[in-house]
Amino acid sequence: MLKDNQQILPSERIVSIDALRGFDMFWIIGGGAVLSSLFEVWKHPATETIHEQLRHVEWQGFNFEDLIFPLFLFIMGAVLPFSISRRRERGQSLPMIYGHILKRSFVLILLGLIYNNLLNFEWAEMRWPGVLQRIGLCYFFAAFIVLHTKWRTQAIFIAAVLVLYWLASTLIPVPGFGANVMTPEGCLSSYIDQQLIPGELYYGYGDNEGLISTLPAICTVLMGSLAGYWLRCERPGSRKAAGLAVAGLVSVVVGYLWGFVFPIIKIIWTSSYTLFSGGLCLMLLALFYWIIDVKGYRKWTLFFVVIGVNPITIYFLQRFVDFVGIAEFFVSGLVAHVGLFAPLILPLGVLAIKWLLLWFLYRHKIFFKV
Repeated sequence: MLKDNQQILPSERIVSIDALRGFDMFWIIGGGAVLSSLFEVWKHPATETIHEQLRHVEWQGFNFEDLIFPLFLFIMGAVLPFSISRRRERGQSLPMIYGHILKRSFVLILLGLIYNNLLNFEWAEMRWPGVLQRIGLCYFFAAFIVLHTKWRTQAIFIAAVLVLYWLASTLIPVPGFGANVMTPEGCLSSYIDQQLIPGELYYGYGDNEGLISTLPAICTVLMGSLAGYWLRCERPGSRKAAGLAVAGLVSVVVGYLWGFVFPIIKIIWTSSYTLFSGGLCLMLLALFYWIIDVKGYRKWTLFFVVIGVNPITIYFLQRFVDFVGIAEFFVSGLVAHVGLFAPLILPLGVLAIKWLLLWFLYRHKIFFKV
């Protein structure tokens, strides 16, 4: 067990974290589209399963695609103990660290609003919540919690929020539906979003990045910060990887069992979903850390690291840059000559162009940090 006074190693960059972030972003920038298109090339139960897993569940349940966002938040949390300690080691005062947290949170939220067409000035019809907004809010609260508390307090915070969110969602009656109604129309999260969020809601009754569902999302970040503390403690690397894997397995089991009374629902980020997805994140980090930082197999990581060091850049750019049109310019002739494999060519072209852009930035050490 990690003790509050456990000796901590100096802050250093862990390659596996960058690689895992890149692995996560790979699916967002086109990797999912490439693998999903395999079903069009070869209709087989295996490719059909891949195709289904790369789609979000409509409401209750869990597919691989439902891991992508919590994994990003988890990794952001895993970095927090390193980044905050690094700033302290440089002699930065608390006001300076506060300023950095506030600035980063503000920029993320502003970019998210621009992503959602803020500059069209049609604010009554605009969707105000969003992915970048949630990242900004989660970062803001988690960073302050990590800055001012020890890991035990953070663990207690996670447990308290998840239990209280469960109790509120199941015991507080929603007008017209009653209590413990876990449907898009009748759940507490949707009702609160309808009352308090202006403009357009993502799924009509509520929003994917709604108000009270942000609280358990903060817990996902803090699960990552606990993993970060564990990685920074002075223990053998193999033991760290094993600890992450065991913690992940326990979280998955508890989240799965909890799902029988509080269903696993990504859209409202239920407590069971938080633990289930967080457990998978822990196991993925354990795997990447063991392979890359413990065993030292790093050469293969370049593909993912190139993506992982500029994640917000490519996420934001693909909203405004027509990568599909650019790819069509280069591969449209090839599509007409590959027959059966035609459905794969355009998704591969889009992914290749995005990766080459990120590789150019990486090669010239251009990293756009929020």
